[in-house]
Amino acid sequence: MKDPSRVFRPTRRAVAAGLAATGAGALAGTRPARAAFADDVAALAPALAELIDEHRVPGLALALFDAGGIATVTAGVRRAGEPEPVTPATVFQACSISKTLAAVTTLAVVETGAVDLDADVRPYLRSWTLPPDRFGGRTVTLRRLLAMTAGIGVPGFPGYAPGAPLPSLVDILNGQPPANTPAVTIVQAPGRGYLYSGGGYEIVEAVLADAVGIPYGRLVPGLVIGPAQMGGSTLDQPLVVAREPDLASGHLVDGTPLAPGAQVMPELAAAGLWSTPADLARLAVALCDALRGAPRPLLRPDLVREMMTPVDGTGYGLGGAVSGSGDALVFHKGGHNLGFHCHLVLAPALGRGGVVMTNSENGEALIARLLPLLAARYAWPPLPDLAE
Repeated sequence: MKDPSRVFRPTRRAVAAGLAATGAGALAGTRPARAAFADDVAALAPALAELIDEHRVPGLALALFDAGGIATVTAGVRRAGEPEPVTPATVFQACSISKTLAAVTTLAVVETGAVDLDADVRPYLRSWTLPPDRFGGRTVTLRRLLAMTAGIGVPGFPGYAPGAPLPSLVDILNGQPPANTPAVTIVQAPGRGYLYSGGGYEIVEAVLADAVGIPYGRLVPGLVIGPAQMGGSTLDQPLVVAREPDLASGHLVDGTPLAPGAQVMPELAAAGLWSTPADLARLAVALCDALRGAPRPLLRPDLVREMMTPVDGTGYGLGGAVSGSGDALVFHKGGHNLGFHCHLVLAPALGRGGVVMTNSENGEALIARLLPLLAARYAWPPLPDLAE
């Protein structure tokens, strides 16, 4: 399974092609120097409407952030064939950006002293036992699990139909019914290379819950969602009925909406977050604020720097891919659940970036087209040229 962070090739050629293409006119070039940030972002709506039509994506929400604050623009509808528009309050499945949230949560627990990034995770685990390493690798640590260098299998999770029996975390880790994925085991020597693994993040979920004594779904709101002011975000799986009016339904390639709207994702750390682009932008801004020494930061600055440092010689940090250095450093994470595609880009030294969320299997191509245009317009550092 490909790494959903690596879904675009924003090369100079791609940027040039995008600028000349239909729907990109309002995105071409750089932002006028005197334009207010929020007004400029709002003015992108017609171009986004053309892009979603071209790529057959029912709806999209985009949040951009810089020194001018956070600004959101939306296009399209929450569910094909129905009139309700996507709004800034519409919640999408954040897919594998859930892993970025899991990394921030882990670092918040590290800050309390309850866990250590570089300790063997086995002593923390009480509810489940990590199978032995048959490959003679290095220690399985939280750092390696978050950076996907721990050699853990099970790349991703397909989800469950609404109303179907849901597995517990231990069921998921053991690959036992009603789980619909294999057991989470070591399939490659730990510390010897990158291997995309949603299964590794479920081990992280178990480590945090066992070490702190609070289930992951209750731990995250107090440590991250609340402090980062992510009021539209939740790890409720299935989504509670009260949230359904704000729900974006996922769609298949042919435009068919998922019934009733989305797969249920009990794998919370790997793929279980519902969120809005503005909430994820608030999380990104909170990380930038910590780096610049803001009072009462979400995390200590040194822990944010750990998050954005590649591990074991790979291009992956804690909860996302990393490229460049200094002012040109880019941290990014993409994601795909059935019917949804999304992507987060953060230039931490500059405090700039954005989050795009779509409610379609066709969202990958749209995101690959959109991100380089945004990078050019809003003076982000060069985006990585990453193969799929």
